[in-house]
Amino acid sequence: MEGLLPIWKERGMTSHDCVFKLRKILNIKKIGHSGTLDPDVDGVLPVAIGKATKVIEYMVDSKKIYTGEITLGFSTTTEDSSGEIVEKKPVDINIDEDDIDNTLSEFIGVITQTPPMYSAVKVNGRRLYEYARKGLVIERPSRKVTIYSFDRTSEVVRNIDQETLSFSFKVVCGKGTYVRTLAFDVGEKLESPSHMSELTREASSGFKREEALTLSEVQVLVDEERIEEAIFPLEKALSHMPSYELNPEEYIKVKDGSVLERQAFLADDDEEIVFYYQEKAVAIYKIHPTKRQYIKPAKILRNKLAV
Repeated sequence: MEGLLPIWKERGMTSHDCVFKLRKILNIKKIGHSGTLDPDVDGVLPVAIGKATKVIEYMVDSKKIYTGEITLGFSTTTEDSSGEIVEKKPVDINIDEDDIDNTLSEFIGVITQTPPMYSAVKVNGRRLYEYARKGLVIERPSRKVTIYSFDRTSEVVRNIDQETLSFSFKVVCGKGTYVRTLAFDVGEKLESPSHMSELTREASSGFKREEALTLSEVQVLVDEERIEEAIFPLEKALSHMPSYELNPEEYIKVKDGSVLERQAFLADDDEEIVFYYQEKAVAIYKIHPTKRQYIKPAKILRNKLAV
């Protein structure tokens, strides 16, 4: 069995838990996922099975869509609702929907983010959350991320007793984006401590929530011996990349990992290309690191197709 399976990760479990349970359901060890979801977040978790695990890194590169809620009035250690309160401040009663909409629009484009302490980013060989659990705050490397759209999707709700303000949002973003940090940064611009109070991943790696299956739904398909109907070919993860259909002679060279002339296959602006044979992805090639006029294999996916 090989291919891609979009899973709907429910709240209360880690992404690792999800993969662990899926291995038992499918009775397959070689399974990986694309893009970790926090335990409190539900949504689309694309899973790669068998040979498809080779393309996980290319799945991560695609756009993601999230919906959720931002609450102004207090911030937390984790930048979401699971953390302890760090700062609390009554929301300015003058903040209105226009102020929020204008603030959200300021984040569209390429922005710089600093990962939260409670995250899986590695610094000096250790995950940031390992430092955070010991009460340590260390310097974190900033990263560039892309926000394609960021919109308020509900009316503003004020909680008079708690002196907070909440609103729902939808964001379309590129790889590496921390939506928790986005929620925190929105508050900073509005001069109010804030946090992400709710989050759902609606789409990832080309998969939408309508295509995703819960683990219990996967179990039903396995019991009915229909699970293959739900698995997508690994080629779906590579559809956004430049491609080339090989003839039999070219396929023999590519499956053996031969170095090829770049000019014959790659445009000037492209760094990688997927080679297909008989509509099956055979290999991913990239520009040679020392001889830029050539391309070499980044990954060989299939080398046993009939010629």
